[in-house]
Amino acid sequence: MSSDPTPPAIFPVPEIASRHPTPRTGGEILVDCLSANRVDRVFCIPGESYLAALDAFVDADIPLTVGRQEGGVAFMAEAWGKMTGRPGICFVTRGPGAANAAAGVHVAQQDSTPMILFVGQIGRDMRGRDAFQEVDFVQMFSGIAKWVAEIDTAERIPEMVARAFVTATAGRPGPVVLALPEDMLRDRVATVPVAAAAAPEPGPSAIEVARFAQLLEGAERPVVIAGGSRWSPAAVETLADIAEAWDLPVATAFRRQELFDNTHGHYAGDVGIGINPALKARVAESDLVVLLGDRMSEMASQGYTLFDIPVPRQKLVHVHPGAEEIGRVYQPTLGVNAVPGAFLDAWRGLRPPNAPAWAGQAEVAHTDYLAWSTPPAPVADGAAGQGGDGLVDMGVVMAVLERRLPEEAVMANGAGNFAAWVHRFHRYRGPGTILAPTSGTMGYGLPAAIAAKIREPERTVVCVAGDGDLQMTMQELGTAAEAGAALVLIVVDNGIYGTIRMHQEREYPGRVSATDLFNPDFAMLGEAYGAFAARVRSTADFEPALEAALASGRLSLLHLKTDPDAITPATTLSAIRAGALAKQG
Repeated sequence: MSSDPTPPAIFPVPEIASRHPTPRTGGEILVDCLSANRVDRVFCIPGESYLAALDAFVDADIPLTVGRQEGGVAFMAEAWGKMTGRPGICFVTRGPGAANAAAGVHVAQQDSTPMILFVGQIGRDMRGRDAFQEVDFVQMFSGIAKWVAEIDTAERIPEMVARAFVTATAGRPGPVVLALPEDMLRDRVATVPVAAAAAPEPGPSAIEVARFAQLLEGAERPVVIAGGSRWSPAAVETLADIAEAWDLPVATAFRRQELFDNTHGHYAGDVGIGINPALKARVAESDLVVLLGDRMSEMASQGYTLFDIPVPRQKLVHVHPGAEEIGRVYQPTLGVNAVPGAFLDAWRGLRPPNAPAWAGQAEVAHTDYLAWSTPPAPVADGAAGQGGDGLVDMGVVMAVLERRLPEEAVMANGAGNFAAWVHRFHRYRGPGTILAPTSGTMGYGLPAAIAAKIREPERTVVCVAGDGDLQMTMQELGTAAEAGAALVLIVVDNGIYGTIRMHQEREYPGRVSATDLFNPDFAMLGEAYGAFAARVRSTADFEPALEAALASGRLSLLHLKTDPDAITPATTLSAIRAGALAKQG
Protein backbone atom coordinates (compact mmCIF):
# COMPACT_ATOMS: atom_id res chain seq x y z
CA MET A 1 0.00 0.00 0.00
CA SER A 2 1.30 3.42 -0.88
CA SER A 3 2.64 5.60 1.91
CA ASP A 4 3.41 8.41 -0.53
CA PRO A 5 1.14 11.25 -1.63
CA THR A 6 -0.54 10.95 -5.02
CA PRO A 7 2.06 11.84 -7.69
CA PRO A 8 1.47 14.80 -10.01
CA ALA A 9 -0.33 14.20 -13.28
CA ILE A 10 2.91 14.65 -15.23
CA PHE A 11 6.27 13.84 -13.67
CA PRO A 12 9.08 16.35 -14.28
CA VAL A 13 11.21 15.34 -17.24
CA PRO A 14 14.98 15.55 -16.65
CA GLU A 15 17.15 17.93 -18.61
CA ILE A 16 18.23 15.07 -20.88
CA ALA A 17 14.82 15.34 -22.58
CA SER A 18 16.01 17.85 -25.16
CA ARG A 19 13.81 18.48 -28.16
CA HIS A 20 16.94 18.09 -30.29
CA PRO A 21 18.46 15.00 -28.74
CA THR A 22 21.73 13.47 -29.74
CA PRO A 23 21.71 9.80 -30.68
CA ARG A 24 21.90 7.50 -27.69
CA THR A 25 21.81 3.76 -27.23
CA GLY A 26 18.55 2.01 -26.53
CA GLY A 27 19.93 1.13 -23.11
CA GLU A 28 20.61 4.79 -22.34
CA ILE A 29 17.17 5.85 -23.57
CA LEU A 30 15.52 3.18 -21.43
CA VAL A 31 17.31 4.31 -18.28
CA ASP A 32 16.51 7.94 -19.11
CA CYS A 33 12.84 6.96 -19.30
CA LEU A 34 13.05 5.36 -15.87
CA SER A 35 14.51 8.58 -14.50
CA ALA A 36 11.72 10.57 -16.17
CA ASN A 37 9.22 8.37 -14.36
CA ARG A 38 10.80 8.96 -10.93
CA VAL A 39 12.15 5.45 -10.48
CA ASP A 40 14.24 5.56 -7.32
CA ARG A 41 15.55 1.96 -7.21
CA VAL A 42 15.93 -1.02 -9.52
CA PHE A 43 16.22 -4.64 -8.44
CA CYS A 44 18.10 -6.95 -10.76
CA ILE A 45 20.08 -10.04 -11.56
CA PRO A 46 22.63 -9.13 -14.26
CA GLY A 47 22.57 -10.84 -17.63
CA GLU A 48 24.49 -10.51 -20.87
CA SER A 49 21.21 -9.97 -22.70
CA TYR A 50 20.83 -6.44 -21.32
CA LEU A 51 24.43 -5.30 -20.88
CA ALA A 52 23.70 -2.05 -22.73
CA ALA A 53 21.13 -1.12 -20.08
CA LEU A 54 23.50 -2.09 -17.25
CA ASP A 55 26.11 0.17 -18.84
CA ALA A 56 23.64 3.05 -18.90
CA PHE A 57 23.00 2.67 -15.17
CA VAL A 58 26.65 3.58 -14.54
CA ASP A 59 25.88 7.20 -15.40
CA ALA A 60 22.36 7.27 -13.94
CA ASP A 61 21.23 8.40 -10.53
CA ILE A 62 19.21 5.24 -9.92
CA PRO A 63 20.66 2.77 -7.40
CA LEU A 64 20.70 -0.92 -8.23
CA THR A 65 20.06 -3.68 -5.73
CA VAL A 66 21.63 -6.86 -7.06
CA GLY A 67 20.03 -10.02 -5.73
CA ARG A 68 21.03 -13.65 -5.79
CA GLN A 69 18.16 -15.19 -7.77
CA GLU A 70 15.50 -13.72 -10.03
CA GLY A 71 12.62 -14.85 -7.85
CA GLY A 72 14.08 -12.90 -4.95
CA VAL A 73 14.52 -9.63 -6.82
CA ALA A 74 11.07 -9.96 -8.36
CA PHE A 75 9.63 -10.24 -4.83
CA MET A 76 11.65 -7.19 -3.81
CA ALA A 77 10.29 -5.17 -6.72
CA GLU A 78 6.74 -6.29 -5.93
CA ALA A 79 7.17 -5.26 -2.28
CA TRP A 80 8.51 -1.88 -3.44
CA GLY A 81 5.36 -1.44 -5.50
CA LYS A 82 3.23 -2.28 -2.46
CA MET A 83 5.07 0.26 -0.34
CA THR A 84 5.11 3.15 -2.81
CA GLY A 85 2.04 2.70 -4.98
CA ARG A 86 4.33 3.17 -8.01
CA PRO A 87 5.66 0.32 -10.13
CA GLY A 88 8.47 -1.65 -8.59
CA ILE A 89 11.16 -2.19 -11.23
CA CYS A 90 12.98 -5.44 -11.88
CA PHE A 91 15.51 -6.43 -14.56
CA VAL A 92 16.33 -10.05 -15.35
CA THR A 93 17.83 -11.94 -18.24
CA ARG A 94 16.09 -14.13 -20.81
CA GLY A 95 14.94 -17.76 -20.54
CA PRO A 96 15.71 -19.16 -17.07
CA GLY A 97 16.00 -15.69 -15.57
CA ALA A 98 12.50 -14.78 -16.68
CA ALA A 99 11.17 -18.16 -15.56
CA ASN A 100 12.57 -17.61 -12.08
CA ALA A 101 11.06 -14.11 -11.94
CA ALA A 102 7.59 -15.40 -12.88
CA ALA A 103 6.82 -16.10 -9.21
CA GLY A 104 7.11 -12.39 -8.43
CA VAL A 105 4.95 -11.47 -11.42
CA HIS A 106 2.28 -13.86 -10.14
CA VAL A 107 2.35 -12.24 -6.69
CA ALA A 108 1.95 -8.80 -8.28
CA GLN A 109 -1.00 -10.03 -10.33
CA GLN A 110 -2.86 -11.67 -7.44
CA ASP A 111 -2.02 -8.86 -5.00
CA SER A 112 -2.92 -6.06 -7.44
CA THR A 113 0.54 -4.49 -7.16
CA PRO A 114 2.08 -2.19 -9.79
CA MET A 115 5.30 -3.68 -11.13
CA ILE A 116 7.33 -3.66 -14.34
CA LEU A 117 9.60 -6.56 -15.24
CA PHE A 118 12.19 -5.84 -17.94
CA VAL A 119 13.53 -9.03 -19.52
CA GLY A 120 16.64 -9.19 -21.67
CA GLN A 121 15.88 -11.00 -24.92
CA ILE A 122 17.77 -12.68 -27.75
CA GLY A 123 18.75 -10.61 -30.78
CA ARG A 124 15.98 -9.84 -33.23
CA ASP A 125 17.72 -11.64 -36.08
CA MET A 126 17.70 -14.91 -34.12
CA ARG A 127 13.99 -15.11 -33.31
CA GLY A 128 12.12 -18.24 -34.21
CA ARG A 129 15.19 -20.50 -34.32
CA ASP A 130 14.96 -21.78 -30.73
CA ALA A 131 18.11 -19.80 -30.02
CA PHE A 132 20.00 -19.94 -26.74
CA GLN A 133 17.52 -19.27 -23.91
CA GLU A 134 14.87 -18.11 -26.39
CA VAL A 135 11.33 -17.78 -25.01
CA ASP A 136 8.25 -16.09 -26.45
CA PHE A 137 7.54 -13.89 -23.44
CA VAL A 138 4.16 -12.73 -24.74
CA GLN A 139 2.96 -16.32 -24.57
CA MET A 140 4.78 -17.05 -21.32
CA PHE A 141 3.45 -14.13 -19.27
CA SER A 142 0.14 -13.29 -20.93
CA GLY A 143 -1.91 -15.14 -18.30
CA ILE A 144 -0.37 -13.38 -15.28
CA ALA A 145 0.52 -9.89 -16.50
CA LYS A 146 -1.69 -6.95 -17.45
CA TRP A 147 0.36 -6.31 -20.58
CA VAL A 148 3.30 -8.12 -22.19
CA ALA A 149 5.22 -6.75 -25.17
CA GLU A 150 8.60 -6.75 -26.87
CA ILE A 151 10.21 -3.45 -27.80
CA ASP A 152 11.27 -4.02 -31.40
CA THR A 153 12.87 -0.64 -32.09
CA ALA A 154 14.73 1.77 -29.84
CA GLU A 155 12.64 4.67 -31.17
CA ARG A 156 9.58 3.19 -29.42
CA ILE A 157 11.16 2.86 -25.98
CA PRO A 158 9.68 6.13 -24.60
CA GLU A 159 6.22 5.28 -25.90
CA MET A 160 6.16 1.75 -24.55
CA VAL A 161 7.75 2.52 -21.19
CA ALA A 162 5.22 5.33 -20.61
CA ARG A 163 2.41 2.93 -21.48
CA ALA A 164 3.87 0.35 -19.08
CA PHE A 165 3.74 2.82 -16.17
CA VAL A 166 0.16 3.78 -16.88
CA THR A 167 -0.97 0.20 -17.40
CA ALA A 168 0.69 -1.03 -14.20
CA THR A 169 -1.04 1.61 -12.06
CA ALA A 170 -4.43 2.15 -13.72
CA GLY A 171 -7.66 0.44 -12.71
CA ARG A 172 -6.72 -2.70 -10.82
CA PRO A 173 -2.92 -2.37 -10.63
CA GLY A 174 -0.70 -5.22 -11.70
CA PRO A 175 2.49 -6.31 -13.45
CA VAL A 176 3.70 -5.40 -16.91
CA VAL A 177 6.45 -7.34 -18.72
CA LEU A 178 8.61 -5.74 -21.43
CA ALA A 179 11.14 -7.83 -23.38
CA LEU A 180 14.32 -6.08 -24.55
CA PRO A 181 16.17 -7.60 -27.53
CA GLU A 182 19.86 -7.18 -26.81
CA ASP A 183 20.65 -5.73 -30.24
CA MET A 184 17.83 -3.21 -29.88
CA LEU A 185 19.43 -1.96 -26.65
CA ARG A 186 22.68 -1.31 -28.57
CA ASP A 187 21.03 0.62 -31.41
CA ARG A 188 21.70 4.37 -31.39
CA VAL A 189 18.74 6.64 -32.12
CA ALA A 190 17.65 10.19 -31.39
CA THR A 191 14.49 10.17 -29.31
CA VAL A 192 13.09 11.93 -26.24
CA PRO A 193 12.27 10.20 -22.93
CA VAL A 194 8.82 11.01 -21.60
CA ALA A 195 7.03 10.70 -18.30
CA ALA A 196 3.80 8.77 -18.10
CA ALA A 197 0.57 10.49 -17.24
CA ALA A 198 -0.81 9.55 -13.84
CA ALA A 199 -3.35 6.75 -13.79
CA PRO A 200 -6.97 7.95 -13.77
CA GLU A 201 -8.67 7.96 -10.37
CA PRO A 202 -12.32 7.07 -10.96
CA GLY A 203 -14.90 8.23 -8.45
CA PRO A 204 -18.59 7.64 -7.73
CA SER A 205 -21.37 9.49 -9.52
CA ALA A 206 -23.97 11.49 -7.65
CA ILE A 207 -26.57 8.84 -8.49
CA GLU A 208 -24.35 6.10 -7.03
CA VAL A 209 -23.77 8.10 -3.84
CA ALA A 210 -27.51 8.66 -3.43
CA ARG A 211 -28.22 4.95 -3.98
CA PHE A 212 -25.53 4.05 -1.45
CA ALA A 213 -27.11 6.37 1.11
CA GLN A 214 -30.45 4.60 0.61
CA LEU A 215 -28.88 1.21 1.15
CA LEU A 216 -27.21 2.37 4.35
CA GLU A 217 -30.43 3.91 5.62
CA GLY A 218 -32.22 0.58 5.21
CA ALA A 219 -29.51 -1.57 6.81
CA GLU A 220 -29.62 -3.14 10.26
CA ARG A 221 -26.43 -5.22 10.27
CA PRO A 222 -23.91 -3.51 7.95
CA VAL A 223 -20.21 -4.33 7.81
CA VAL A 224 -17.36 -2.78 5.85
CA ILE A 225 -14.56 -4.93 4.41
CA ALA A 226 -11.52 -2.96 3.26
CA GLY A 227 -8.90 -4.48 0.99
CA GLY A 228 -7.14 -4.35 -2.35
CA SER A 229 -4.71 -1.65 -3.41
CA ARG A 230 -4.70 2.02 -4.51
CA TRP A 231 -5.14 3.20 -0.92
CA SER A 232 -3.48 6.38 0.29
CA PRO A 233 -2.74 7.28 3.94
CA ALA A 234 -5.45 9.93 3.66
CA ALA A 235 -8.00 7.31 2.58
CA VAL A 236 -7.05 5.12 5.53
CA GLU A 237 -7.63 8.06 7.88
CA THR A 238 -10.95 8.87 6.23
CA LEU A 239 -12.16 5.30 6.65
CA ALA A 240 -11.40 5.49 10.40
CA ASP A 241 -13.27 8.81 10.65
CA ILE A 242 -16.30 7.36 8.86
CA ALA A 243 -16.29 4.25 11.04
CA GLU A 244 -16.44 6.46 14.12
CA ALA A 245 -19.06 8.85 12.75
CA TRP A 246 -21.33 6.03 11.55
CA ASP A 247 -20.48 3.58 14.36
CA LEU A 248 -19.67 0.85 11.84
CA PRO A 249 -17.67 -2.36 12.28
CA VAL A 250 -14.78 -2.48 9.81
CA ALA A 251 -12.97 -5.67 8.82
CA THR A 252 -10.01 -6.00 6.50
CA ALA A 253 -9.50 -8.51 3.71
CA PHE A 254 -6.86 -11.23 3.64
CA ARG A 255 -3.42 -9.79 4.46
CA ARG A 256 -4.64 -6.19 4.23
CA GLN A 257 -4.77 -5.51 7.99
CA GLU A 258 -2.76 -2.29 7.61
CA LEU A 259 -5.86 -0.52 6.23
CA PHE A 260 -7.41 -0.11 9.68
CA ASP A 261 -5.64 0.28 13.03
CA ASN A 262 -6.22 -3.09 14.68
CA THR A 263 -6.44 -1.46 18.12
CA HIS A 264 -9.20 0.91 17.00
CA GLY A 265 -12.51 0.33 18.74
CA HIS A 266 -14.31 -0.28 15.43
CA TYR A 267 -11.93 -2.92 14.07
CA ALA A 268 -13.62 -6.29 13.62
CA GLY A 269 -10.67 -8.41 12.42
CA ASP A 270 -9.41 -9.82 9.15
CA VAL A 271 -11.43 -11.88 6.69
CA GLY A 272 -8.85 -14.43 5.66
CA ILE A 273 -7.33 -17.81 6.48
CA GLY A 274 -8.17 -18.88 10.01
CA ILE A 275 -10.93 -16.30 10.33
CA ASN A 276 -12.46 -15.60 13.74
CA PRO A 277 -15.69 -17.65 13.75
CA ALA A 278 -17.52 -14.66 15.25
CA LEU A 279 -16.43 -12.43 12.36
CA LYS A 280 -17.32 -15.10 9.81
CA ALA A 281 -20.82 -15.26 11.27
CA ARG A 282 -21.06 -11.46 11.31
CA VAL A 283 -20.29 -11.20 7.59
CA ALA A 284 -22.52 -14.14 6.69
CA GLU A 285 -25.45 -12.70 8.64
CA SER A 286 -24.97 -9.11 7.55
CA ASP A 287 -27.71 -7.45 5.51
CA LEU A 288 -25.30 -5.00 3.83
CA VAL A 289 -21.63 -5.56 3.01
CA VAL A 290 -19.57 -2.64 1.73
CA LEU A 291 -16.66 -4.32 -0.07
CA LEU A 292 -14.20 -1.50 -0.46
CA GLY A 293 -11.33 -2.01 -2.91
CA ASP A 294 -11.07 -5.80 -2.71
CA ARG A 295 -12.03 -8.68 -5.02
CA MET A 296 -13.06 -11.11 -2.24
CA SER A 297 -11.25 -14.02 -3.83
CA GLU A 298 -10.93 -17.58 -2.52
CA MET A 299 -9.05 -17.00 0.75
CA ALA A 300 -11.04 -13.97 1.89
CA SER A 301 -14.37 -15.50 0.86
CA GLN A 302 -13.66 -18.73 2.76
CA GLY A 303 -13.60 -20.79 -0.41
CA TYR A 304 -16.34 -18.70 -2.04
CA THR A 305 -18.82 -19.53 0.74
CA LEU A 306 -19.37 -16.18 2.46
CA PHE A 307 -21.30 -14.82 -0.51
CA ASP A 308 -23.55 -16.80 -2.82
CA ILE A 309 -22.49 -16.78 -6.48
CA PRO A 310 -23.49 -15.04 -8.61
CA VAL A 311 -25.99 -13.12 -6.44
CA PRO A 312 -25.03 -12.78 -2.77
CA ARG A 313 -27.75 -13.22 -0.17
CA GLN A 314 -26.48 -10.05 1.51
CA LYS A 315 -26.92 -6.71 -0.19
CA LEU A 316 -23.50 -5.95 -1.61
CA VAL A 317 -21.94 -2.61 -2.44
CA HIS A 318 -18.78 -3.39 -4.40
CA VAL A 319 -16.36 -0.49 -4.80
CA HIS A 320 -13.31 -1.20 -6.95
CA PRO A 321 -10.92 0.87 -9.11
CA GLY A 322 -11.03 -1.77 -11.86
CA ALA A 323 -14.40 -1.71 -13.60
CA GLU A 324 -13.76 -5.22 -14.95
CA GLU A 325 -13.78 -6.63 -11.41
CA ILE A 326 -17.30 -5.46 -10.62
CA GLY A 327 -19.69 -8.28 -11.44
CA ARG A 328 -16.86 -10.63 -12.39
CA VAL A 329 -17.80 -13.10 -9.62
CA TYR A 330 -20.46 -11.41 -7.53
CA GLN A 331 -23.38 -9.43 -8.94
CA PRO A 332 -23.58 -6.51 -6.53
CA THR A 333 -26.64 -4.59 -5.43
CA LEU A 334 -24.58 -1.50 -6.26
CA GLY A 335 -21.32 -1.52 -8.17
CA VAL A 336 -19.12 1.56 -8.02
CA ASN A 337 -16.02 2.00 -10.17
CA ALA A 338 -13.90 4.15 -7.85
CA VAL A 339 -10.61 4.23 -6.02
CA PRO A 340 -11.14 3.88 -2.25
CA GLY A 341 -10.21 7.48 -1.46
CA ALA A 342 -12.68 9.02 -3.93
CA PHE A 343 -15.53 6.84 -2.68
CA LEU A 344 -14.73 7.61 0.97
CA ASP A 345 -14.57 11.34 0.25
CA ALA A 346 -18.08 11.12 -1.20
CA TRP A 347 -19.29 9.04 1.77
CA ARG A 348 -17.89 11.62 4.17
CA GLY A 349 -20.28 14.13 2.63
CA LEU A 350 -23.30 12.12 3.81
CA ARG A 351 -24.91 12.78 7.16
CA PRO A 352 -24.76 9.83 9.58
CA PRO A 353 -27.98 8.89 11.40
CA ASN A 354 -28.44 9.97 15.01
CA ALA A 355 -29.51 6.51 16.19
CA PRO A 356 -28.57 3.86 13.62
CA ALA A 357 -30.16 0.43 13.85
CA TRP A 358 -26.71 -1.07 14.12
CA ALA A 359 -25.59 1.05 17.10
CA GLY A 360 -23.22 -0.88 19.38
CA GLN A 361 -22.40 -3.63 16.89
CA ALA A 362 -18.92 -2.25 16.24
CA GLU A 363 -18.07 -2.45 19.93
CA VAL A 364 -19.17 -6.08 20.07
CA ALA A 365 -17.19 -6.89 16.94
CA HIS A 366 -14.04 -5.33 18.37
CA THR A 367 -14.46 -7.17 21.66
CA ASP A 368 -14.71 -10.41 19.69
CA TYR A 369 -11.56 -9.48 17.81
CA LEU A 370 -9.58 -8.70 20.98
CA ALA A 371 -10.53 -12.06 22.49
CA TRP A 372 -9.52 -13.86 19.28
CA SER A 373 -6.23 -12.00 18.81
CA THR A 374 -4.89 -12.36 22.34
CA PRO A 375 -2.39 -15.24 22.59
CA PRO A 376 -3.35 -17.95 25.08
CA ALA A 377 -1.44 -18.17 28.34
CA PRO A 378 1.49 -20.61 28.10
CA VAL A 379 1.09 -24.02 29.67
CA ALA A 380 3.69 -25.84 31.70
CA ASP A 381 7.02 -26.69 30.11
CA GLY A 382 7.05 -30.15 28.65
CA ALA A 383 3.60 -29.97 27.06
CA ALA A 384 3.54 -30.62 23.36
CA GLY A 385 4.54 -27.58 21.36
CA GLN A 386 4.56 -25.24 24.36
CA GLY A 387 8.19 -24.55 25.04
CA GLY A 388 9.37 -27.59 26.92
CA ASP A 389 12.24 -29.87 25.95
CA GLY A 390 13.91 -27.37 23.64
CA LEU A 391 10.71 -26.26 21.87
CA VAL A 392 9.33 -22.75 21.59
CA ASP A 393 5.76 -21.61 22.25
CA MET A 394 4.73 -19.42 19.32
CA GLY A 395 1.93 -17.85 21.35
CA VAL A 396 4.52 -16.44 23.75
CA VAL A 397 6.69 -15.36 20.83
CA MET A 398 3.82 -13.32 19.43
CA ALA A 399 3.04 -11.80 22.83
CA VAL A 400 6.67 -10.70 23.16
CA LEU A 401 6.66 -9.18 19.68
CA GLU A 402 3.48 -7.25 20.47
CA ARG A 403 5.01 -5.90 23.65
CA ARG A 404 8.44 -5.11 22.23
CA LEU A 405 8.00 -3.89 18.64
CA PRO A 406 7.19 -0.23 17.88
CA GLU A 407 3.79 0.57 16.38
CA GLU A 408 5.28 1.47 12.99
CA ALA A 409 7.24 -1.79 12.66
CA VAL A 410 6.95 -3.59 9.34
CA MET A 411 5.99 -7.26 9.59
CA ALA A 412 6.84 -9.38 6.54
CA ASN A 413 6.10 -13.03 5.90
CA GLY A 414 5.83 -15.57 3.12
CA ALA A 415 3.47 -18.53 3.18
CA GLY A 416 2.94 -21.48 5.47
CA ASN A 417 1.06 -22.40 8.61
CA PHE A 418 3.58 -20.45 10.68
CA ALA A 419 1.97 -17.30 9.28
CA ALA A 420 -1.30 -18.14 11.04
CA TRP A 421 0.36 -17.15 14.32
CA VAL A 422 1.43 -13.80 12.86
CA HIS A 423 -1.85 -12.85 11.23
CA ARG A 424 -3.98 -13.87 14.17
CA PHE A 425 -1.95 -12.39 17.02
CA HIS A 426 -0.05 -9.44 15.56
CA ARG A 427 -1.96 -6.16 15.64
CA TYR A 428 -1.09 -4.00 12.66
CA ARG A 429 -1.33 -0.29 13.34
CA GLY A 430 -1.41 1.47 9.99
CA PRO A 431 -0.17 1.95 6.42
CA GLY A 432 3.05 0.25 5.44
CA THR A 433 3.14 -2.22 8.34
CA ILE A 434 2.43 -5.45 6.44
CA LEU A 435 4.19 -7.14 3.54
CA ALA A 436 2.57 -10.49 2.87
CA PRO A 437 1.43 -12.21 -0.33
CA THR A 438 -2.28 -12.77 -0.79
CA SER A 439 -1.16 -15.29 -3.40
CA GLY A 440 0.25 -17.54 -0.68
CA THR A 441 3.74 -17.60 -2.18
CA MET A 442 6.55 -19.22 -0.21
CA GLY A 443 9.85 -17.37 -0.02
CA TYR A 444 8.30 -13.90 -0.22
CA GLY A 445 9.01 -12.66 3.31
CA LEU A 446 12.80 -12.23 3.32
CA PRO A 447 13.06 -10.39 -0.05
CA ALA A 448 10.10 -8.17 0.91
CA ALA A 449 11.72 -7.35 4.24
CA ILE A 450 14.97 -6.47 2.48
CA ALA A 451 13.11 -4.04 0.21
CA ALA A 452 11.37 -2.49 3.22
CA LYS A 453 14.59 -2.00 5.14
CA ILE A 454 16.37 -0.51 2.14
CA ARG A 455 13.52 1.95 1.62
CA GLU A 456 13.11 2.90 5.28
CA PRO A 457 16.34 2.05 7.10
CA GLU A 458 15.27 3.73 10.35
CA ARG A 459 12.13 1.61 10.63
CA THR A 460 12.07 -1.70 12.48
CA VAL A 461 11.52 -4.50 9.97
CA VAL A 462 10.80 -8.06 11.09
CA CYS A 463 10.41 -11.09 8.84
CA VAL A 464 8.82 -14.23 10.24
CA ALA A 465 9.60 -17.19 7.98
CA GLY A 466 8.97 -20.90 8.16
CA ASP A 467 11.84 -23.30 7.56
CA GLY A 468 10.49 -24.48 4.21
CA ASP A 469 9.34 -20.99 3.33
CA LEU A 470 12.74 -19.42 3.99
CA GLN A 471 14.66 -21.96 1.96
CA MET A 472 12.89 -20.84 -1.20
CA THR A 473 14.86 -17.54 -1.14
CA MET A 474 17.38 -18.03 1.67
CA GLN A 475 20.24 -16.96 -0.58
CA GLU A 476 18.95 -13.38 -0.39
CA LEU A 477 20.62 -13.15 3.03
CA GLY A 478 23.61 -12.21 0.90
CA THR A 479 21.63 -9.33 -0.60
CA ALA A 480 20.59 -8.16 2.86
CA ALA A 481 24.15 -8.30 4.16
CA GLU A 482 25.55 -6.46 1.13
CA ALA A 483 22.87 -3.76 1.36
CA GLY A 484 23.32 -3.32 5.12
CA ALA A 485 19.64 -4.13 5.61
CA ALA A 486 19.47 -4.56 9.38
CA LEU A 487 16.22 -6.50 9.51
CA VAL A 488 15.32 -9.17 12.06
CA LEU A 489 14.63 -12.61 10.58
CA ILE A 490 12.76 -15.05 12.82
CA VAL A 491 12.98 -18.62 11.48
CA VAL A 492 10.20 -20.92 12.70
CA ASP A 493 11.71 -24.38 12.29
CA ASN A 494 9.41 -27.36 12.79
CA GLY A 495 11.14 -29.66 10.32
CA ILE A 496 8.19 -30.09 7.95
CA TYR A 497 6.28 -28.45 5.13
CA GLY A 498 3.56 -27.66 7.66
CA THR A 499 0.65 -26.60 5.49
CA ILE A 500 1.05 -29.56 3.15
CA ARG A 501 1.48 -31.96 6.08
CA MET A 502 -1.72 -30.61 7.62
CA HIS A 503 -3.68 -31.32 4.44
CA GLN A 504 -1.91 -34.67 4.04
CA GLU A 505 -2.95 -35.80 7.53
CA ARG A 506 -6.50 -34.65 6.87
CA GLU A 507 -6.81 -36.50 3.56
CA TYR A 508 -4.39 -39.42 4.06
CA PRO A 509 -3.94 -39.79 7.83
CA GLY A 510 -0.74 -41.47 8.93
CA ARG A 511 0.62 -41.77 5.39
CA VAL A 512 3.44 -39.25 5.38
CA SER A 513 5.14 -38.62 2.06
CA ALA A 514 7.49 -35.82 0.88
CA THR A 515 6.65 -33.39 3.71
CA ASP A 516 9.65 -33.85 6.03
CA LEU A 517 12.52 -31.37 5.86
CA PHE A 518 16.23 -31.84 6.51
CA ASN A 519 17.30 -28.39 7.67
CA PRO A 520 20.63 -26.65 8.16
CA ASP A 521 21.72 -24.85 11.29
CA PHE A 522 20.04 -21.57 10.33
CA ALA A 523 21.89 -19.59 13.01
CA MET A 524 25.23 -20.80 11.66
CA LEU A 525 24.10 -19.76 8.20
CA GLY A 526 23.28 -16.28 9.51
CA GLU A 527 26.69 -16.04 11.10
CA ALA A 528 28.28 -16.97 7.76
CA TYR A 529 26.67 -13.84 6.29
CA GLY A 530 27.91 -11.68 9.18
CA ALA A 531 24.54 -11.47 10.90
CA PHE A 532 23.87 -11.46 14.60
CA ALA A 533 22.48 -14.95 15.16
CA ALA A 534 20.96 -16.81 18.07
CA ARG A 535 19.56 -20.29 18.61
CA VAL A 536 16.34 -20.01 20.61
CA ARG A 537 16.06 -23.37 22.31
CA SER A 538 13.27 -22.55 24.77
CA THR A 539 10.44 -20.08 25.11
CA ALA A 540 12.27 -18.18 27.84
CA ASP A 541 15.22 -17.61 25.51
CA PHE A 542 13.21 -15.70 22.92
CA GLU A 543 12.77 -12.29 24.54
CA PRO A 544 16.45 -11.76 25.44
CA ALA A 545 17.43 -12.98 21.97
CA LEU A 546 15.03 -10.49 20.37
CA GLU A 547 16.36 -7.68 22.55
CA ALA A 548 19.91 -8.53 21.53
CA ALA A 549 18.94 -8.65 17.85
CA LEU A 550 17.22 -5.26 17.98
CA ALA A 551 20.12 -3.74 19.90
CA SER A 552 22.73 -5.11 17.49
CA GLY A 553 21.81 -2.67 14.75
CA ARG A 554 22.64 -5.21 12.06
CA LEU A 555 21.11 -8.04 10.12
CA SER A 556 19.87 -10.56 12.68
CA LEU A 557 18.62 -14.14 12.55
CA LEU A 558 16.80 -15.93 15.37
CA HIS A 559 16.43 -19.69 14.90
CA LEU A 560 13.40 -21.05 16.76
CA LYS A 561 12.78 -24.78 17.11
CA THR A 562 9.06 -25.52 17.37
CA ASP A 563 6.95 -28.64 17.71
CA PRO A 564 5.59 -29.88 14.36
CA ASP A 565 2.48 -31.07 16.16
CA ALA A 566 1.51 -27.48 17.09
CA ILE A 567 0.60 -26.80 13.48
CA THR A 568 -1.69 -23.76 13.96
CA PRO A 569 -2.99 -21.73 16.89
CA ALA A 570 -6.27 -23.64 16.63
CA THR A 571 -5.26 -27.28 16.26
CA THR A 572 -2.53 -29.92 16.26
CA LEU A 573 -1.47 -32.45 13.67
CA SER A 574 -2.31 -35.30 16.03
CA ALA A 575 -5.86 -33.98 16.43
CA ILE A 576 -6.25 -33.63 12.66
CA ARG A 577 -4.97 -37.16 12.15
CA ALA A 578 -7.26 -38.59 14.85
CA GLY A 579 -10.26 -36.81 13.38
CA ALA A 580 -9.49 -38.08 9.89
CA LEU A 581 -9.05 -41.66 11.10
CA ALA A 582 -12.30 -41.48 13.04
CA LYS A 583 -14.09 -40.19 9.98
CA GLN A 584 -12.77 -43.10 7.94
CA GLY A 585 -14.32 -45.40 10.55
